[in-house]
Amino acid sequence: MSGVLGWVGFGDTPDVASLDAMTAPAARFDGSSFERLTGLRFAVAAGGLSHSAALIRTRGLVVALHGHPFWGSPDRRQREVADVAALFIESFAKRDVDALSDLHGDYALALIDVERARVVLAVDRMSVRNFVYAQTEQGIVFGPTCDVVLQHPAIRREVDPQAVYNYLYFHMVPSPSTAFQGLRRLPPGHFVDFDRARCSVRAHWRPRFVEDGDEDFTSLKRDFRRALDESVRTFSDEEKCGTFLSGGTDSSTLAGLLGSISGAPAPTFSIGFDAEDYDEIRYARIAARHFATAHHEYYVTPADVVDAVPRIAETYDQPFGNASAVPTYYCARLAQMNGIKRMLGGDGGDELYGGNARYARQQQFALYERVPEFLRRGVAEPVARYLPLTGGLPLLRKARSYVTQAAMPMPERYESYNLLERLDPAAVLTSDFLASIDTRTPISTLRGVYADTNAKSLINRMLSLDFQITLADNDLPKVTRMCELARVDVAFPMLHDEVIDFSLRLSPNQKLRGTRLRYFFKEALKDFLPPEIIAKQKHGFGLPVGAWLQKPDGLRTLAGDTLATLRRRHIVRGDFLDRLLDEHLADHARYYGTMVWILMMLELWFQRAGEARTGI
Repeated sequence: MSGVLGWVGFGDTPDVASLDAMTAPAARFDGSSFERLTGLRFAVAAGGLSHSAALIRTRGLVVALHGHPFWGSPDRRQREVADVAALFIESFAKRDVDALSDLHGDYALALIDVERARVVLAVDRMSVRNFVYAQTEQGIVFGPTCDVVLQHPAIRREVDPQAVYNYLYFHMVPSPSTAFQGLRRLPPGHFVDFDRARCSVRAHWRPRFVEDGDEDFTSLKRDFRRALDESVRTFSDEEKCGTFLSGGTDSSTLAGLLGSISGAPAPTFSIGFDAEDYDEIRYARIAARHFATAHHEYYVTPADVVDAVPRIAETYDQPFGNASAVPTYYCARLAQMNGIKRMLGGDGGDELYGGNARYARQQQFALYERVPEFLRRGVAEPVARYLPLTGGLPLLRKARSYVTQAAMPMPERYESYNLLERLDPAAVLTSDFLASIDTRTPISTLRGVYADTNAKSLINRMLSLDFQITLADNDLPKVTRMCELARVDVAFPMLHDEVIDFSLRLSPNQKLRGTRLRYFFKEALKDFLPPEIIAKQKHGFGLPVGAWLQKPDGLRTLAGDTLATLRRRHIVRGDFLDRLLDEHLADHARYYGTMVWILMMLELWFQRAGEARTGI
């Protein structure tokens, strides 16, 4: 686990043993070597693959930096990590935390003022890189994961029951919370300023949406293509660089640009499934042929899942229920076996340019708000309550569903399909566990993030929410951790600062035109991408969990054994678990397959965390 770790405070002599203990879990998956520095009342270390970390000390300041940063002053563009760290120290001495405005790319940065016992921790705009930290009376401890921070002897190991509920709701633990009490995760675009026991968390970057833009399409297209070229050129400097290729617009764009920039066939890697409605490898093959890539494929099987699940559960420091981590791991492993040192991931394009199907769906629900209130409240909603939920005419059922959801405010409406809400927490979880948590916390979290934006349009408010909830807390940890497990570096050109900045210039109508997703993106690239890719419907990178769990093989056995152990924790109701595999899964494989998966990954995480740590 590459990253930056250490502490300020805690004793008057260098504590090498504690630093060794913290470094061990940080290096165990990708085998990174760490530079270290210890002194009176502080210690710090930095490590990473592909020359992605640096640690320097000068002028009484120490900087540890990890990732793919670059220094953004127009006259001093620099990308070597050690040089960027030195430039940051130089700027910080003059401008203090305002120096963060010139630091770009993806990074985790720790600056320590040794004399003042002050530390500044910062992560990039989208939190591709991470900081977990814990403050005590003696000082502050920090690292890339909970595992690392918990190795410090001053930090308690106690699972937060509320975080467990939040995981069951979101299928991950959203920042700034973590699975452990007293440990916090730095949200995207934020920094911690700890100075003599005073600790503050502030934003160094916020997305500023331009919602009334009317720029000429031709000039926008030119700037967009230039930003994409620069992003791929920046991150493809590794000698052996390849791309994930799902056959979607983002991965196909990266594959084409990588080949064009390198002047050689781009190494591309795809995963398939022998399962109807899940396998989309034909689109990857279309893109591979179109751009003449050096293409590689691997078909994931249920046996592969059984083999990978324990290792995947071991990789995550918090419960993590995104099943597409499995194909991501096998894709990254395939690349590593073919000599690739860095993979380019297409994550971020949907959230920047309006590519998720839920955006169009919510836009349709928003049309209901144009109906006069007396008709909505006095006619449509009372009538909808009497329409049948099941049986009856399909149009009447759809009418009820539409009115019921459209009447909900945002962001609650965003979660109208939430699995736990649909099943009812009281039908899934024990009364004792529910008594220990607040079921309103997930929605409160969403409300806070949804409101924290300058955007007025629905599409941009949804994008701003997804920057954190979908990208920083879910998709990026999925890809970065699986690449670390496969021992390959990863970068995300769609999250290059210039690509992000360009997306903020687009009007809402250029992102979502009616129900047409990614309108500008597709129009600007229709002379570059294959027409089949442009016309392709958004699908995703899902794993056919529900279908495979119905087969009497190793995966179903693993799930059954794991859920049996979870039962003893008295979190999930026994009667719900009794019906889950044998009854519910047969009724709706995709729906309940997801529930089996997130419960299975929760129990495997508990086993990994250790009984003494959980308190549950």
